[in-house]
Amino acid sequence: MKRSELEKAGKATDPEAEAATEGRVIALRTAAEVDPLAAAPGAELDALGPPTPGGAGRILYELLRAMRPYQWVKNLFVVAPLVFAEHAGDPEDLTRAGVAFLLFSVLSGCVYILNDLMDIEGDRVHPTKRHRPIPSGRLPVPVARLSLGLLLLATMGASFALSIEFAAIGLAYFALNVGYSLSLKHVAFIDVLCIASGFILRILGGALAIGVPLSVWLFACTFLLAAFLGLGKRKHELLMAGGGAGKQRRVLERYQLEHVRLAMGWLAVATVASYAAYTFFGHTLSSFSPRDLVWTLPCVVFGVWRFNQLTNRADEGRSPTDLMLTDRPFLLNLAAWGAVVVTVIYL
Repeated sequence: MKRSELEKAGKATDPEAEAATEGRVIALRTAAEVDPLAAAPGAELDALGPPTPGGAGRILYELLRAMRPYQWVKNLFVVAPLVFAEHAGDPEDLTRAGVAFLLFSVLSGCVYILNDLMDIEGDRVHPTKRHRPIPSGRLPVPVARLSLGLLLLATMGASFALSIEFAAIGLAYFALNVGYSLSLKHVAFIDVLCIASGFILRILGGALAIGVPLSVWLFACTFLLAAFLGLGKRKHELLMAGGGAGKQRRVLERYQLEHVRLAMGWLAVATVASYAAYTFFGHTLSSFSPRDLVWTLPCVVFGVWRFNQLTNRADEGRSPTDLMLTDRPFLLNLAAWGAVVVTVIYL
């Protein structure tokens, strides 16, 4: 059976995998009685192993996929200081912030490669992560390691050219993620704090890139929101894994679902409260008044509520942070928040 025929039949979920034969599909369905993961979407593709190499172009494509460019939207936190400091109209600062965003995107891509190399065995038994370039074998491990080293050297060299302070933040960000990959990811709640700290380093790097002070309000809201999102991912993984959580991510054995839900509730309240406090009592060095941003508070409340709803979709397979990037209500709400913020600050 050809690949196009499998896709039309709805039996293949990974567009990069080779077509399966009918016999292997039937065998996997039978094996599902023993191993529930064998019945996961795309399992028939895993049975065939990695596809035949397609040359340098294919390797570069898989390398880019391993860097997860669709996740680079998270690096928009780098440009937050530019927006709230009212420097978006300055061509030089706009350029420097854009470069900082690109460098952090490549650096975060390096982190994804590192994590996939460190988690390769666990990812191979995960219902969706096993289709990633490195766990699936489409991007060979030696190539991934060499690419990681070259990308790091190039990124850090460009970071020092932008500013020494920004480069120091970049090094701190990568060091944090190395520590996360080696040991901290196995410690419940500390792993989520590491994720939140990564977002703090993003906004700090963005502030240093253009030479503006970092608002304590932006710091607090970012940290609380990032911790909330991180726990949301853990909640979704616990719901999706069921009794096999430890096979997919060892730290999940140390989490209790009811504790995660409780912590998410407190973080949701703290996130909204800190944003509300900023709009009512905050002061900035800029010309706009934070009180004018009170109209964005409903957007923040809805966004937090909607993300929590997405964490309950264990049957989706994808993480809630991936789902929110394609969820129409969430994106429309985000667009409305952004439009009001830009109007208040710049018009």
